[in-house]
Amino acid sequence: MESPSPSPTRGWRALDVNDHTFTADVAGRTFTFRTGKLAGQAGGAVTVQLGETVVLATATASKEPREGIDFFPLSVDLEEKLYAAGRIPGSFFRREGRPSEVAILTSRLIDRPLRPLFPKSFRNDVQIIITALASDSSNFIDIPALTAASTALMLSDIPFPEPVAAVRVGLVDGGFVVNPTAAEMATSTLDLRVAGTEHAILMVECGAHEVDEDTLIRALMHGHAAMQPLFAVQHQMRAAAGRPKRVFPEAVEPEALSQAVRAYVGDRIDTIFETHHDKHARIDALDALAHAWMGHMAEQPAAASDNGTPAAPAFTPKQVKAAFDALLKERVRQRILDRGVRPDGRAPDEIRPLHTEVGLLPRVHGSGLFQRGETQVMTIATLGTLDEEQRLDTLRPEETKRFMHHYNFPPFSTGEAYPLRGPKRREIGHGALAETALRAVIPPPESFPYAIRLVSECLSSNGSTSMASVCASTLSLMDAGVPITAPVAGIAMGLVTEDHSGRFAVLTDIQGMEDALGDMDFKVAGTARGVTALQMDIKLGGLSEDVLRQALAHARSARMQLLECMTATIPAPRDEMSPYAPRITTLRIDPDLIGKLIGPGGKTIRALQDKAGVKIDVQDDGTVHIAALEGTGAELAREMIEALTATPELGKVYSGTVVRTTDFGAFIEILPGVDGLVHISQLAAERVNRVEDVVEVGDEVLVMVTDIANGKVRLSRQAVLEGWSIEEARAHDPGVGGGGGGGGRGGGRP
Repeated sequence: MESPSPSPTRGWRALDVNDHTFTADVAGRTFTFRTGKLAGQAGGAVTVQLGETVVLATATASKEPREGIDFFPLSVDLEEKLYAAGRIPGSFFRREGRPSEVAILTSRLIDRPLRPLFPKSFRNDVQIIITALASDSSNFIDIPALTAASTALMLSDIPFPEPVAAVRVGLVDGGFVVNPTAAEMATSTLDLRVAGTEHAILMVECGAHEVDEDTLIRALMHGHAAMQPLFAVQHQMRAAAGRPKRVFPEAVEPEALSQAVRAYVGDRIDTIFETHHDKHARIDALDALAHAWMGHMAEQPAAASDNGTPAAPAFTPKQVKAAFDALLKERVRQRILDRGVRPDGRAPDEIRPLHTEVGLLPRVHGSGLFQRGETQVMTIATLGTLDEEQRLDTLRPEETKRFMHHYNFPPFSTGEAYPLRGPKRREIGHGALAETALRAVIPPPESFPYAIRLVSECLSSNGSTSMASVCASTLSLMDAGVPITAPVAGIAMGLVTEDHSGRFAVLTDIQGMEDALGDMDFKVAGTARGVTALQMDIKLGGLSEDVLRQALAHARSARMQLLECMTATIPAPRDEMSPYAPRITTLRIDPDLIGKLIGPGGKTIRALQDKAGVKIDVQDDGTVHIAALEGTGAELAREMIEALTATPELGKVYSGTVVRTTDFGAFIEILPGVDGLVHISQLAAERVNRVEDVVEVGDEVLVMVTDIANGKVRLSRQAVLEGWSIEEARAHDPGVGGGGGGGGRGGGRP
């Protein structure tokens, strides 16, 4: 029986790729958006390209809401893949590990303008992942990443109402530059990142070199105008490739419950504010009132169902608690808008009482304590050598960071107890903000060759610990003797608005409750001359220019008060550093002599360090930093380095050692590794028949350099004995200029 013949081989079929490409021109720079090709199972996916930097953003939501939570579970993660920059990770396993500080800060930057736009009662998990696929050295990744995240949300089925976009604004030679390259940012006095919707600004993150408030406002408006094409392209992509949005009914507080909480609570919230100005006493009283209200509602009988069986309570505990929180928020805001009185009794533009100290701790290099009301931060400054800089392994072109600020927020600072698990994203973000605020006044390494680490310990918190960290850090820097160009202070501003009337109140020095129940957290840090850092987070659909101007004006007034208090404690950086800080001496050598200083395999420089008890750091340009903790080690090392790298000078008299004699003269080592020839005719004032009649190996003699030619050094002992000038010495030496018996080799003996 014949076997069936095999079926003919089927050829492969091409997969249809529904790829959509759009472009947007932003101030002469082209953004390219593509969707449909990559990550097809994500809720929404898009790649955005600027220059040769490419990011992939995906946005996906869970099918069902998470039960039992009272917050929106949004997560944003930037994944830095080092292949994007053509690099292999430096870790042992050669793969990416925990996110870098830059990745965490960028993730927070993306989260902040997106979060306020989601429906208030949306409780589905939403995950946004931005992956760096390619990264050039010119274009920063944060701006395309933020815009890509918004576009992915717009393309998805997630209830996200309108597009968000972002740009960076630099200030180069007095003019604004939108989305500047890394080379342009190197000369910019402003690094402003602004995000918003088509009609309003939502988020600001800024570092500056003492820029005035009016320039900042103009930069914000310029940036918002420049980002408009990015909104248009997101609408186009939504129309071409977007998924239908989920139907999500917004939760509405039952009117009966609203009336019940008002009837039960009455004026007791106002009474608590009038009589409890201390944070914990006020919180305890409000918690007691909330528990009483919830207990009251739990005792209310449930209505019977139609068939006579017991029915569920009319309102859930979650609804009951939410009703109390809504009333509390309303009363706090009404007191501020109607009476100009805040929860702790202050006026809107009043800052809390201040206390500052320096030099609190022994042995540390510098310390400063700053307290504003119940917010207290102590910062410790540590100075180190430049080889203690932080080494970075990110997509950015920077390799090291000399100035570091770290912020710690332990649970006891708010009277809580929970496990310590390392710094959280919030702590990293607050530390970076204070670092940005101070970076503008840190002296350059050319004049202050130290690595600087600040650690801010939040000891008590009731709002604005990040700005208190700026103030405490300034105090610790001055206590450590760091010659900062100007003291820096920071203040947090808040906002309360009323929709139907348009009324608003700008609050100076907000505390925890005002941050939670208000509409804005607007942090401003700077010197007396101008702003060095600015960060804004809002819970509204945006802010007007009038509100921004008023907030900046009030922040400047408060900043001047803080600076007055701080400089009363320590008017200027100390003249002397701590005796426990390293003393760094700087000198320069010829870059061609670096190899000689280091020696084969580092042998020479290690011997110098061991002998003098110092650390020596050599830069590529020939700058040498010598760090010594005590004693005369730095001066000894300096003398040895200068001797080792010195070159002979014409006409200079040296004390040298005879290293070899010949029939025609003696070779004298005048510098380490440098010797020259004293011809027999130049050994003495009288005629010399035998060299050994005048000098022997090991003798110390004074000689003058009379000629340097072709790397050879010619010396004269007679010139020193006769007291001749260089001109006279050269005239009496027939070998000068290449005649006679020649010269010794400079830079090494035979």
